[in-house]
Amino acid sequence: MTKEKIFNNAKIVTADEIIDGAVLVRDGMIADISTSAVATADVDLDGAYLLPGLVELHTDHLESHYRPRPGVSWPAIGALLAHDAQIAAAGITTVFDALRAGTFDSETGGLRRANDQLSGAISEARKANMLRADHRVHLRCELPCADTFDTVEELVEQGLVELLSVMDHTPGERQFVSIDKFREYYLGKGIMSPERLEVFIVERRELNQLHSERNRRAVVNLALSKGLKIASHDDATEAHVAEAIADGVVIAEFPTTEAAARVAHDSGLAVLMGAPNLVRGGSHSGNIPTADVAKAGCLDLMSSDYVPASLLHAAFALPDNVPGITLPEAVKVVSRNPARVMGLDDRGEIALGKRADVIEVRLVDRHPVVRSVWRAGERVL
Repeated sequence: MTKEKIFNNAKIVTADEIIDGAVLVRDGMIADISTSAVATADVDLDGAYLLPGLVELHTDHLESHYRPRPGVSWPAIGALLAHDAQIAAAGITTVFDALRAGTFDSETGGLRRANDQLSGAISEARKANMLRADHRVHLRCELPCADTFDTVEELVEQGLVELLSVMDHTPGERQFVSIDKFREYYLGKGIMSPERLEVFIVERRELNQLHSERNRRAVVNLALSKGLKIASHDDATEAHVAEAIADGVVIAEFPTTEAAARVAHDSGLAVLMGAPNLVRGGSHSGNIPTADVAKAGCLDLMSSDYVPASLLHAAFALPDNVPGITLPEAVKVVSRNPARVMGLDDRGEIALGKRADVIEVRLVDRHPVVRSVWRAGERVL
């Protein structure tokens, strides 16, 4: 039996323009877009925006629900459901949950168990249709750790992983090219004394020398053999980007300098920057602002990273921060572009034949507020 739904009186944000009109959804797919209101409708949006559901490629937020406090682990399914509710409320209908592979000595065992629990929860919840959003797995591969590749291999064999990122947070490398900035960041967290931090820096640099290159080669070779997408992380120099290209990387996550962002973009990599960076007005670790990457014409994707609601806020803020960028162009950065780079060509835009993942958004005192969410035409929020 055919199921139809009409969304009426909407400001429809397509990939190219904003249309005042109506959208017909048939059997979960967009069947028609009208440039005027229709006489009868199932959903009257009363002038609200109708956007495509957002596509999130890198959020660490699931881990904060699983470990809400130091030493506290929440049941994995419960953590996933809480995370899922927040993701949907942020207007995200497809999400790549970023689990970390690689443990340092102080974490041994706990993180491996967390990955097992969370990946198992995602698999179970997907099969049971428990989730509002479409959850997939992005594996963040911390290269300086001795056990990184073992964890990667184990999780990839489970068949859930679709995206791997290779990253190295060693002081003096990539995100923290400036060790002084690294000191400022860690001391600001108040988790160790200045004396302990100096020992910590030496230890982490030693781990980098021992494991990073070996792990990078192994992770990249495994990803290529399995046909998985690869992202680089915190590229700071043209040499970093050249290495990424040689490794078959398709996404340059959070480049830290304009030079790296420009070379990556010009070389055909999709440049991903942080939505919190744009909303806050700059990087928390002193790297290039997202707005500057956009002004340079190098911004392809945005990610909410650690604040799910920032993705939608950043889409509406981008036209105000970067002259010449329209709302439809900004929305592509958080919907169609990430969908396409991951080969999810059935979603990410309001267009004929696309899946009806759509969200109702109203501006309240210039703040975008998600009122309703539909996935494949079925209301989930």
